[in-house]
Amino acid sequence: MPIRRLPPLLVDQIAAGEVVERPASVVKELVENALDAGATRISVSIAGGGIDSIEVADDGGGIPAEELPLAVEAHATSKISESADLDRIATLGFRGEALASIAAVATVRIRSRPRDAAEGAELIVDEGRRDDVRPAASPPGTLVVVEHLFRNVPARRKFLKTPRTEGTRIAELIRTIAVARPDVAFRLSIDGREAIDVAATAEPAQRIEAIVGGDIAPSLVRVEPVGGADPAAPRVWGFVGRPEVARPQARHQRIFLNGRAIQDRLVIHAVREGFRGVMPGDRHPLAFLFIDLDPSEVDVNVHPAKTEVRFRRADAVHAAVRRGVRAALQAISLTPSFEPGSAVPATSAAPRPSAGSGSEPPGLFARSSPGGDWSRTHSTGPKGFDYGRAAAALGAAPTVETLPTTRSTSRGVLQVADSFLVTEDEEGLVVVDQHALHERLSFERLRARILDGPLESQRLLTPLVREASAAQLEALEDATPLFRRLGLEVSPFGERTIAVEAAPTLLASRGVEAAEFVLDLLQRWIDRGPIPDEAAALDEVLSMMACKASVRAGDGLASLAAEALLESAEACERSTHCPHGRPTTLRISWSELRRRFGRSAETGQRGS
Repeated sequence: MPIRRLPPLLVDQIAAGEVVERPASVVKELVENALDAGATRISVSIAGGGIDSIEVADDGGGIPAEELPLAVEAHATSKISESADLDRIATLGFRGEALASIAAVATVRIRSRPRDAAEGAELIVDEGRRDDVRPAASPPGTLVVVEHLFRNVPARRKFLKTPRTEGTRIAELIRTIAVARPDVAFRLSIDGREAIDVAATAEPAQRIEAIVGGDIAPSLVRVEPVGGADPAAPRVWGFVGRPEVARPQARHQRIFLNGRAIQDRLVIHAVREGFRGVMPGDRHPLAFLFIDLDPSEVDVNVHPAKTEVRFRRADAVHAAVRRGVRAALQAISLTPSFEPGSAVPATSAAPRPSAGSGSEPPGLFARSSPGGDWSRTHSTGPKGFDYGRAAAALGAAPTVETLPTTRSTSRGVLQVADSFLVTEDEEGLVVVDQHALHERLSFERLRARILDGPLESQRLLTPLVREASAAQLEALEDATPLFRRLGLEVSPFGERTIAVEAAPTLLASRGVEAAEFVLDLLQRWIDRGPIPDEAAALDEVLSMMACKASVRAGDGLASLAAEALLESAEACERSTHCPHGRPTTLRISWSELRRRFGRSAETGQRGS
């Protein structure tokens, strides 16, 4: 078959296959164009799940009449002008192919009026056939109407889901964009029914509450801005949910890079690493995180839908997200507590004013201090919303000291079922899982020791030789530097075996078989993949080691040993959870106990 030049309409239809996957793709491109145009109000109306029609109206800068034909041409845009611009993309759209691709597979009507123009203009494109531009009455801004999507490409249309499903995807898209841009009012109408209507606000927390519901808002914890002195370093801020409200699915995880919603496995992994040790591994934390990064440090041009990005320094982004999330969780008490009638644990997730200050914490977007100039140099989000000032103001909010898990053990401690320690503090009855707590203490001590150098190790008189799979042998090469820090000397021994020649004395003291431990580590490395952050990889291994080296449920403890365990917890920073995320401590409040026994607060105090 001879080589032929494809007709322009067919070229645009092929391009549409990359840009316009479904109705939600059309809505995304049109809404992002509106945001780039400086809109403060965006209204979306769909019918038939967006398959029949989509209308997007905004109050942005508008398009001059003479530029309307260019707006629907492929690779025509106002957002870049030279190749150097591709290295510093600060707009949501930039390729100049969205409208052309949409117009190739649907009927498109554009009516627009710049703010300084006396009248508007309209252009209609029907499946690639363009009419002449004509005058039209229009308020300032732009209205784009897309009808009969994929009518001329039935093979694409038949793969769409039901109108209800397609409409649900559009609603989820609008919610995500609305969280990214709280300064913009959004409205969504589905088949004449209002589905979303949120006013503009300067408070991201208010927008999150309006979008995801008031039941989640009380559990959100502030993530203070994290970043170094390097101007190219990422800045991370936002909100995460308390560990106890983590979900079975990753539904409420939204990540924004310079105002752009992205899907990035590295960032989500960093979020989970921040929660490591305070949340079970099979749960997904709530996260609404904003990453501000110099545009030259990220490539957003790696995917047609622009939802995936490539970081130039992925390790720096991973570390910043992990540190920010971990610091937010360390600033609050994580001890679960029973309180009558409460939907969330009684301990507050919000930072509190310092004692004796007599004032409430400043608003989330209170004006930053005169000395803080970060907001003026790092506002990399879309124009119209000052992400830098928002993050700086968030950082000005006061923090709290980490609350101890237990008070002094002078009131006594009782071991029950050879597994739990029971004591009391000012707030209530405290029940401690002895294995989980000892595991956390062992983990923290191991981490502190390993920061000073490799763990104490002893050479084995006879190397331990075990069979290993090809995948385990391959993983051994990558894991060897980490093994050395743990005091393990492991090497291949033949084609299908490994030899352990030295092991940390800690494992031997607890009767842990070193070779089986090594094989278990290698298998986890295979199952989860190499961890990009060395500290996170170290935590993964130390948590396994701490688990094997700790007292078990069923081990009897002398009273002095039990008291020593609780006293050690007071000095441990994250003693509320074991390294795997299970709680170590449960508090039953005095008010709950009085309620259960039918006592009022007064009778409880009198002892009657």
